[in-house]
Amino acid sequence: MSITQQYLLDTYRARRHGDPTPPAPGAHDWQVMRELPDHRRFRAVLAGRPAQGRGWGRGRIRAVRARLFARAGGKAGPTGKAGSIGKAGPVISGECAPRTP
Repeated sequence: MSITQQYLLDTYRARRHGDPTPPAPGAHDWQVMRELPDHRRFRAVLAGRPAQGRGWGRGRIRAVRARLFARAGGKAGPTGKAGSIGKAGPVISGECAPRTP
């Protein structure tokens, strides 16, 4: 059963019983995403761990960004920088050049 079918079934049942209709699927997704860091800090306090100051913490966000941009820029070369592999050499006769649109 899909989410839409479940929503329609719940709406039908709510109307039959005189209850308020449930919110549409996806109506509160952004609110849930905004509240997720607060919930994680709360769970950390309950578990006896120190709570992070700002949600995920800036170090984790920087690490994720670095991984994403390293993948997008190509493989790392000998210097460790993404996209530093070097330029292609001259085309040898008999080799096909890339087609341009």
